[in-house]
Amino acid sequence: MIRKTKRKYGCPVEFSIDQLSGKWKTVILSRLKVRPMRYGELRHDIPQLSDKVLTERLRDLCNSGFVKQERAGSSSRYCLTRRGEMLKPMLQALYDWGEANADTFGVRFFSAEAD
Repeated sequence: MIRKTKRKYGCPVEFSIDQLSGKWKTVILSRLKVRPMRYGELRHDIPQLSDKVLTERLRDLCNSGFVKQERAGSSSRYCLTRRGEMLKPMLQALYDWGEANADTFGVRFFSAEAD
């Protein structure tokens, strides 16, 4: 069930940013944009994110209707909902911008495989 808000916003961008606020929500969504993942896979791919925060952010994303948890027997995985799928172009644009501008800012990316 999606949590309703009584807050008023000045424009749709303000509302969108509020729904996706915090760096970890968009990072989690960007991982799930590629494919559904189990909790442990997300934890491995985002090592700087604590278990507590990952659990909280996944709960927030589920409550907002961007992500759903699919259970299959004793295991489960997280995947984007239809609402979450609508974010794919925006997430790809953020990825592309970051990739194109990283050198200018002196940013280097690490891989979870390099741990």
